[in-house]
Amino acid sequence: MKYRSSRFAWLATLTVLFLAGMFLAGCMPDAKSHEQAGIAISFDDHFISDWHALRPLFKKYNAKVTFFITCPDSLTKEEVTQLKELESDGHEIGFHSTTHGKSTELIAAVGPAGYVERELKPGLGFMAAAGFFPKSYAHPGGNHNDQVDSVLFANGFKILRDVGVSRRKLFGIQIYALAPRFMNWVYYRFDQKKSVDALFIDTDSEVTEVEMAEAIQKAKDTNTALMIFGHQPLYAAPKNGQYGFNVPFLEKILREASRQKLKFYTMSELPDQTSTD
Repeated sequence: MKYRSSRFAWLATLTVLFLAGMFLAGCMPDAKSHEQAGIAISFDDHFISDWHALRPLFKKYNAKVTFFITCPDSLTKEEVTQLKELESDGHEIGFHSTTHGKSTELIAAVGPAGYVERELKPGLGFMAAAGFFPKSYAHPGGNHNDQVDSVLFANGFKILRDVGVSRRKLFGIQIYALAPRFMNWVYYRFDQKKSVDALFIDTDSEVTEVEMAEAIQKAKDTNTALMIFGHQPLYAAPKNGQYGFNVPFLEKILREASRQKLKFYTMSELPDQTSTD
């Protein structure tokens, strides 16, 4: 136990120093212009009916978002219709893999060609048959490496989204808690970057309303786009293995973004923008 405590203290110290270095190296000064300031919201997995039920909320704030679909082989006719309606509202339909497996393990086992045949082509084929042709990709579980990325880009994806977590725990003990406003890597600087991170906002992320308001303010001040993502819309505490974000929490994010006059970006729109600063 004593050894574990010492090891934990050493790891925690290194983590704090590492994060402090990243923050200091990536400070963003306030911008002169705020015309590009925005927010890019995305949702992962296969909660299509639940997402579709949020249409009135998105319309209320003139918000457009990105839905990353996994397991498209199981799309029902009703879900395809719902996705078409979301797309017609201006939302983007992205891809989140065929099986939601670990990309790095699969590509190591079967090589780039095997990865394409097993993980990309089947799912994209089902998406195309339903009338969707995704240009943005969200890494399942944030699992990827340079080889995986190069294959995804070679297969036509414009932008790849990873995961940004503001709190980390080890053996149930919190290693660090970093306010999102200090996580410069979840802000898009309109520099045509194609591999990005988005802030995780599900309930177990423990991100607070105050932290989100500060993060949105930073996007406005720095003329950048805050990137965030969640999973299933929830109206109560998660139960029976549920994972997702609180809908009232999402509405507060949308309301604050609208109040700050932030633009709503879909993920594939981000690399098409040229910085005005």
